[in-house]
Amino acid sequence: MAKQKVLIIDDDQHICKILKEYFQFEGYDVVIANNGKSGLEKVDDEKPDLIVLDIMLPEIDGWEVCKELRPQNNIPIIMLSAKSEEDNRINGLQLGADDYVTKPFSPKEVVLRARSILRRVDKQKKAKDKKLVNFPHLKIDKNSRGVEVDQKKIDLTPKEFDLLWILVNNPNKVFTRQELLNKVWGYDYFGDIRTIDTHIKSLRKKLGEPIETYIKTVWGVGYKFENE
Repeated sequence: MAKQKVLIIDDDQHICKILKEYFQFEGYDVVIANNGKSGLEKVDDEKPDLIVLDIMLPEIDGWEVCKELRPQNNIPIIMLSAKSEEDNRINGLQLGADDYVTKPFSPKEVVLRARSILRRVDKQKKAKDKKLVNFPHLKIDKNSRGVEVDQKKIDLTPKEFDLLWILVNNPNKVFTRQELLNKVWGYDYFGDIRTIDTHIKSLRKKLGEPIETYIKTVWGVGYKFENE
């Protein structure tokens, strides 16, 4: 089985060296880029499974790298920053990063976060064509568009079902309201983005306990499905 590949984009040689050693110790292949331009080139050349991306980079900063990578590909991204302000974390997540780590950090923690993200991605790939989803108390059939909570049928509107299906098939992934709007209503929809909040509220009410608690609000960003 081929090793998973991690691309580290950071101009700090010491951080690159330490992270490389930790990732290699855990069995990953590691590629290094020291600026945003070469980082983007290595994404194309190396096809990494995950990217560790610093924000403060020469030539092209991490924000721009992330913008360019999204939405063309879905390679998971962990952003690194010396800034701990909430606005920076939110900005990173809104740009499509999967996680955000503030410097100074534990290299072991970065590797553990990467492993968790890659596990999630692997599960999503395996479940891509899945038409039936089962969670404790919850059953969803894509073909019939049926939803059951504790074996009791729940009537959802088409948009509520589509929202639920996207969330449950991407457990722990945070979706912005705009992303959900684009996926469910389409890119040509020009309505109020807060329609997502209204539908989530209705969806939670119909699903009831404990399922309503699986749909988590990520303040300032959007929503995710979490049943662990």
